[in-house]
Amino acid sequence: MSQQLTSASTALLRACARQQLPTNVARSAIAAGQQRGVAAKSSFESPFGRSEETDTLKIPNFKKYTSKVSPTTNKVFSYFVAGTMGLGSAVGAKATVQDFLVNMSASADVLAQAKVEVALGAIPEGKNVIIKWRGKPVFIRHRTGSEIEEANNIDIQSLRDPQADEDRVQKPEWLIMLGVCTHLGCVPIGEAGDFGGWFCPCHGSHYDISGRIRKGPAPLNLEVPSYSFPDDDTLVIG
Repeated sequence: MSQQLTSASTALLRACARQQLPTNVARSAIAAGQQRGVAAKSSFESPFGRSEETDTLKIPNFKKYTSKVSPTTNKVFSYFVAGTMGLGSAVGAKATVQDFLVNMSASADVLAQAKVEVALGAIPEGKNVIIKWRGKPVFIRHRTGSEIEEANNIDIQSLRDPQADEDRVQKPEWLIMLGVCTHLGCVPIGEAGDFGGWFCPCHGSHYDISGRIRKGPAPLNLEVPSYSFPDDDTLVIG
């Protein structure tokens, strides 16, 4: 603004010099212009200015939004909400895991094959019966008195897989075993071999009348599955 006034005064003096105006007239014009500039300068107020009397920085008051109850009550409510959400999440996770395990469990037809019931009255003494259980053959032998005595008269310390006959049977007259050779999984032949029990023709493993390995490459005795006798004439395998 001051630069503009100075330029205007200089231009006015030059015009007076050209037109040979009286000096007092030029001076009066210059003084009037300077007064108008000062008045304009004093009346100008910046929109970004900040007066000393009025503070434009106002902090909002949030008191009407604050809770009217005590802080302890607020904490109890917060803990209750958090606990409820945690409990709900735990129940949902349990239900999800339970449904997943139910879907992964065995179906009804598989469970039906988990146990096999056999009528023992149909098996004469001194004979073998082969049944299928869980896709594997099971040997059921109704042993005679002489076979039981022969099985008990063996020195178990001389066996490759030492096991007493009484540890392999629940009833001495009934011998139940898996019909799978412990060498390579073949099916041995009953009433054969050098010891009157079972013989595996694949690699020459001989088992006695108690299903214990006596000769050949098989490392272990024939496996005995889990079974029970609900009554004297019934056998349940599994």
